[in-house]
Amino acid sequence: MRWIEWAIVGALLFLPFATINRIETDALRRTLLTELRYDAALDAAVDDAASQLIGNASQQQEAQYGSDKRVALNKEESIAAFYRTLDAGFGVVGDSVAQGALHRYISAVVIVGYDGFYVYSEQEWTGADGQTIMKPVWGAKQPYAYADKAGNSLSFTLDQEVLAYDAASGSWHEGLRQDIRQQTSIPLLQDAERFEQVRRSTIVRAIQDELAYRINQYNEAVSRSGFSYLFTLPLIPDEDWSNSIDDVGVLAFLQGVPMGAKQYNSYALGGSRVLKQETIIGARKGAIKVYFRSSCGYDYPREEVFASEQAAARNGYMPLPCSP
Repeated sequence: MRWIEWAIVGALLFLPFATINRIETDALRRTLLTELRYDAALDAAVDDAASQLIGNASQQQEAQYGSDKRVALNKEESIAAFYRTLDAGFGVVGDSVAQGALHRYISAVVIVGYDGFYVYSEQEWTGADGQTIMKPVWGAKQPYAYADKAGNSLSFTLDQEVLAYDAASGSWHEGLRQDIRQQTSIPLLQDAERFEQVRRSTIVRAIQDELAYRINQYNEAVSRSGFSYLFTLPLIPDEDWSNSIDDVGVLAFLQGVPMGAKQYNSYALGGSRVLKQETIIGARKGAIKVYFRSSCGYDYPREEVFASEQAAARNGYMPLPCSP
């Protein structure tokens, strides 16, 4: 057999493998692009929810403790903005059936407040007519509570304000740690560094425990309705947890969304203090039209400037997240 015949045979043998590899590569590319789009949609939804969290709320309803973090929270406006932007990002505006399907993948939304937090998740109960009702509702406000072995208890906030019960004297004290530490015998109030460590760990653990409980309840409820995906509390880096408790804000979980051969699972954090709306840049990254926030610092050739991520997406640009 001449060499040209061997070459033809080799090409015929190689062709199926090349075709399969190309198909797999295209599928992976589509999956990655879809994941980027979902990330951008979830991030935008949480940012909008956070921006609405302290808007249009009566700040006079809150007692003034001298902290700019103690603000009234507009939970209803916040959650409405979250779902409104999420629906737009996933392209299901006006489609109530698709919206209902998408919302089932939201295992929980957390509002981090100054002296406590709220969880918005699906709950199940029996109505007055005996029918089972299942819908997302706000849970009761959960404090950042801590107790030591001596019976002392403290209710933390997002800064140095604390409400403390001194078991030895049976007295309550409220104020800045440095102002009330000499009024009590509570050891934790005497050590500024340890106080800060315990305060942060207590807030994170309180949110984690409540989320685990809510997600477990949600799993039990949806499993009875034929929803097969098992929701879990994702492993969130310490840095993200630290960012989430520096100020009032929003934390949301989106899990189990079908995405090709895999499922999309992610979470997003949004701080309500970041109220300045960033410019959205439309640019070219090679042959691909991408958009990103002005703070990302990319130097790709700019083509257009948009007021929102939704406007950029409508004009054919793909989301490009900021580098970690």
